Amino acid sequence: MNSPVAHQAPAAGSSASRQQSLPGPAGVRTVQAAFAFSLAALNLRIAVASLSPVLKEVQHDEHLSSFGAGALSTVPVVCFGAFAFLAPRLTRRFGPHHLLWYALLALTGGIVLRSVPGVLALFGGSLIAGAAIAVGNVLMPQLIKHDFAGRAGLMLGCYSLALSGGAALAAGVVVPLESATGWGWRQVLALGAIPSLIAALAWLPELLAPNRPSPNRRRQERVKQGEADTATPALRALWRDRTAWAVTLYMGLQSLGYYAILSWLPTLLQDHGMSDSQAGWMLSFSSFPGMAASFAAPWLQQRLRPAFVAPLAAALLCATGFVGLLTSPVSGAYLWMTALGLGQGLAIGLALGYIVARSPDAHHTGRLSTMAQGIGYLIACLGPLGLGLLHSASGGWSLPIAVLLAVLVAQTVAAYGASRDRHVLASS
Repeated sequence: MNSPVAHQAPAAGSSASRQQSLPGPAGVRTVQAAFAFSLAALNLRIAVASLSPVLKEVQHDEHLSSFGAGALSTVPVVCFGAFAFLAPRLTRRFGPHHLLWYALLALTGGIVLRSVPGVLALFGGSLIAGAAIAVGNVLMPQLIKHDFAGRAGLMLGCYSLALSGGAALAAGVVVPLESATGWGWRQVLALGAIPSLIAALAWLPELLAPNRPSPNRRRQERVKQGEADTATPALRALWRDRTAWAVTLYMGLQSLGYYAILSWLPTLLQDHGMSDSQAGWMLSFSSFPGMAASFAAPWLQQRLRPAFVAPLAAALLCATGFVGLLTSPVSGAYLWMTALGLGQGLAIGLALGYIVARSPDAHHTGRLSTMAQGIGYLIACLGPLGLGLLHSASGGWSLPIAVLLAVLVAQTVAAYGASRDRHVLASS
């Protein structure tokens, strides 16, 4: 039976076989590579999570409507989907390791631009940051399958943990930093460029690793070996594969709920009388049980049988949190945030694990990652924008939460197919 770390050798002479013939990190370099990888992953949520605790301030200072505020929260998630489809072509041109470095530099620039006064810079910086994160999102599962094939479960846990940790750090420190420094939201959000720049510097040794081809050399080898021709059919074939669609829908639907809550939870709690700093802290607090659940997700995915139990548990935990926010959002906030954090952390860990586990090799992992995250995040962008529109239309939070509960039902149905123990493009 295949586990989330299962790996089947591709046929000799295939592009995936050539790609995996490169030596992976060993010894001390393993630790360095894992650290640099985790540091890069940490930055894939900071730019998004740091905005929601100060969204009301941004809305006031930039004179944004509820729709405008929802659109601002949605821009990065739209980019996660739209720009994911560029990642395979960019990967073939530059290689995954060089491309991740470029993405971290672009993320740094986008965060800085977002903090420049003016609506155009605010949305433009968000777009650049979102595009950079989209590329990183697609690359991470592929790098796990390529560089850490023998430790895929552990690295999936570290990856999920870093994503949750970045969100927790960003959501928890923005408002306290405003109070401690006396700075405005622009200056505080600009500080998010520091960890992304540090991550880019930490990733530099990966570009200089032995036998790591430069972008120019890789481009020449790709043309010579015909990789471009062999890569195209696999992505097209995935569009006709039921397992690929199940993984994609699960990724998209769980992300919809996550980004809806990430964008609007502080506002929901503030509307029920909670202070700004306490509301931001509750969002940050939910990430801590989420970190534990996401780290444990690969282990649970491998060992729980039937495999459907893990995503079902994630959905039930999320439902508990949503119902609590609907009935007593302030008095039971810690309980609801614990349940919601556990459920969403487990769900994202499972979604990322399915991308790796349902792929026979790094080549297919890259293609499935593109499909699952490209289409998945386009689905997810409906969360922040949709919740904002439903809140404006209804004047409250009952209808938005009810819709999130309905999304959980569809998410659970998708999980049934995604959790089946089979590879994409396998014969029935």
